Amino acid sequence: MQSESKSVQEGQSWPSSSRSEEASAGDLEAEKAQTAKHTPNTVDWDGDDDPDNPRNFTTARKIYITANLAILTCLSTFASSILSPASLHLMTEFGISKEVSILATSLFVLGYAFGPLAFGPASEVLGRKYPLSLGMTIFGIFAIPVAVAKNVATIFICRFLCGVFGAAPLAIAGGSLADLYDPLFRGIAVAGFASATFLGPVLGPLVGGFVTMNPHLGWRWTQWLVVILSLSFSLIYFLTVPETYSAVLLTRRAHKRGLHDALPPRPKMTLQTIGRVYIFKPFLMLSQEPILALITLYMGFIYGFLYLCFEAYPITFEQHRGWNLGVGALPFLAITVGVLVGVVIIIVHTKTRMQRKLQLHGEDVPEERLVPMMVGSVLLPIGMFWFGWTSNPHIIWVPQVIAGGFMGCGILLIFLQGLNYVIDVYKMNANSAISANAMFRGLLGAGFPLFATYMFNNLGVPWAMSLLGFLSTALVPVPFLFYIYGAKIRKWSKFSPY
Repeated sequence: MQSESKSVQEGQSWPSSSRSEEASAGDLEAEKAQTAKHTPNTVDWDGDDDPDNPRNFTTARKIYITANLAILTCLSTFASSILSPASLHLMTEFGISKEVSILATSLFVLGYAFGPLAFGPASEVLGRKYPLSLGMTIFGIFAIPVAVAKNVATIFICRFLCGVFGAAPLAIAGGSLADLYDPLFRGIAVAGFASATFLGPVLGPLVGGFVTMNPHLGWRWTQWLVVILSLSFSLIYFLTVPETYSAVLLTRRAHKRGLHDALPPRPKMTLQTIGRVYIFKPFLMLSQEPILALITLYMGFIYGFLYLCFEAYPITFEQHRGWNLGVGALPFLAITVGVLVGVVIIIVHTKTRMQRKLQLHGEDVPEERLVPMMVGSVLLPIGMFWFGWTSNPHIIWVPQVIAGGFMGCGILLIFLQGLNYVIDVYKMNANSAISANAMFRGLLGAGFPLFATYMFNNLGVPWAMSLLGFLSTALVPVPFLFYIYGAKIRKWSKFSPY
């Protein structure tokens, strides 16, 4: 049973701008189906070495499936920010204010908060492949009206719908990883996969800036690029990636063998179940669970700050330093490097300290997830203050760009390990906890960019970034607090199995 619980939590341990990055409510049933014992009344795998079991796929095949999931996730988050450099062009073409133009990004991120309400349950009933393929296809289709829009209302509505359907890989991919990997290897796969969730939005402004400033392309081609990439890779995924959800695969096996009375157990998704798991219970937990409340607040702040950077970076590098639209987005590469360094830190921690603790205690210790998070909580405010006080145009740009690496590493470590900790703590109730976390993150991710322009123009880059640094510093004690007292707090919880 302990390994089963571990499988569930590891399968969901990855971020996303919305649930990242995150597992669906069917991960528990998927793990049960894969670890259930064979009974005469239930179709099961033909032994531990059954080649049809996704856990027994070859390493190359698993890597291929994981790469496809990572690409689709990266494309979705890439699309969320690719339009951010086009704010000035939207203002000029449609006669709107700067704050209104930012809604093109904010509404997309807001869609991330609501999309998993549909795709989470769908992945339990229909499996991983078809909901994900359909979601990403519709996502690409809704980018077409944005590319040909004649008014700003079309842009805003379709960008929101792009976010809703673009949440498909964020809601489903975690479950797919749970289907493929055992707990030991899955932690490493998830850490590497998680970078796609953050690399996408960071690379979006970089590509979007050069496309928008190109006189032969313009901002509309940012959306045509999304259409081409999303539809192409969705087709590749649909044609070449197999279904991995064991409950669906075993059901097909039962029908093929004519054993219609021996179908494996499948979760029943009703409106009542969806409302309870994804809406009512999450808010109840958020109001009663200090661990969930503080971690969600911290992760929401991190997510909001990431999308705020898409407005702050142009102010400091384009307005103040005079860089053009394309070159002004190059500093985002430093955040990318920081994210990758964070992934390496988590992989090393998982293979060393985490593995030793698991062997020592014979079961997972949730608080061990917080060690990299503690490192990230210190790196992030350092990067913020460093970035702010090296922003003077008379200071060479190098130290300010380097500060982005510290921020990127801090963001990844806090976000991913915070999500992992929530899953580890709540286990059977992790889906509801993640739902609350994702909706709150989506709201802050949509809201932060809206006040970025006011804050940075009125306070100036040094003090605006310092204000964020002070807020980040105030949150530093959170992982340290739970590392010391988390075990005691979990014992008081109504929703934690400990």
